[in-house]
Amino acid sequence: MNKIIIFPTDTVYGIGTHFLNQEGINKIYQIKGREFNKPLAILCKDIKDLNKYAKITKDAKKLSKAFHPGALTIILKSKKRYFKESNEKTISLRIPNHPKALELINQYGPLKTTSVNQSHEPPLNDYLKISTIYKTLVDEIYENKLPLSKISSTVIDISKRPYQIIREGEIKKEDMLKIINNKF
Repeated sequence: MNKIIIFPTDTVYGIGTHFLNQEGINKIYQIKGREFNKPLAILCKDIKDLNKYAKITKDAKKLSKAFHPGALTIILKSKKRYFKESNEKTISLRIPNHPKALELINQYGPLKTTSVNQSHEPPLNDYLKISTIYKTLVDEIYENKLPLSKISSTVIDISKRPYQIIREGEIKKEDMLKIINNKF
């Protein structure tokens, strides 16, 4: 897929493209005014979707089983294959809990995604406002019919020790500690 799309997730609206579409990914960075050193997350339907690209650890499997689909982004080490294609040493994965997001992932494959907003601004969740601002910049904008949490996902980096919470959302550190037993 070479399209750039905006769509609802269970947290906030996302802007994305196929995770290997480098031209589309670069355009997303330009649209948002985002620094290129801030990687985008990959939304997928199952942790196994990224097995060829990410080093899936036991702790990643535990976290995924406990919190996916849902508002948790897990940062893992990249495998050589993904590093060669992306030049990224880590890969961020999330499995959203929203039927439209999952439908689009099934249709297009894993999506490299970030929140819809200008960099350093709060995420936008209003379909009409998003349409007004982005309609000429993307290929398609999907309307949301379900409530969104309006809180971005929790992001945990388990690519190195000690593990680090990059951003805390609805899923709290204590909840993850119960699952993976004190690796922070």
